[in-house]
Amino acid sequence: MNARPVLVSSCLAGMPCRYDGNARPDPTIVEAVRAGRAIPACAEQLGDLPTPRPPAEIVGGDGGDVLDGTAAVIDIHGKDVSAPFVRGAEIVADIAAKRGITEAVLQARSPSCGCGTVYDGSHSGELVSGDGVLTALLKRRGIRVTPVRGARDPERS
Repeated sequence: MNARPVLVSSCLAGMPCRYDGNARPDPTIVEAVRAGRAIPACAEQLGDLPTPRPPAEIVGGDGGDVLDGTAAVIDIHGKDVSAPFVRGAEIVADIAAKRGITEAVLQARSPSCGCGTVYDGSHSGELVSGDGVLTALLKRRGIRVTPVRGARDPERS
């Protein structure tokens, strides 16, 4: 087993930081945090977004495209919230670097944490291939990212 802690989405650790003000606790992750094997972080809160906040989705690409400035994170009211998403991702990635973290388990489908699948930007619940902003940045920095197991619930993440 990896002696270094794993980065996890704070909502999976039971912290009420999701866009809707709720948590999505995963018992395995909650226990890993309690045992010191995992470090929780929420890029959206660290980027100074409020909780709760309007749901947001990536428009025009995925998280890598947001980092490159060719796509945007837009909330349901049409507001561009790309800057706080990028700022929060940079803060979390810096935390991971300082802690020597090489792995992350993140919330599926999120515009921050989505890994392999994110919402399509239409706020209709449709999914497309791609990564969230945090996931894209962590991967660029060489951190292995996987979505939480059992992330099949079609509810917005």
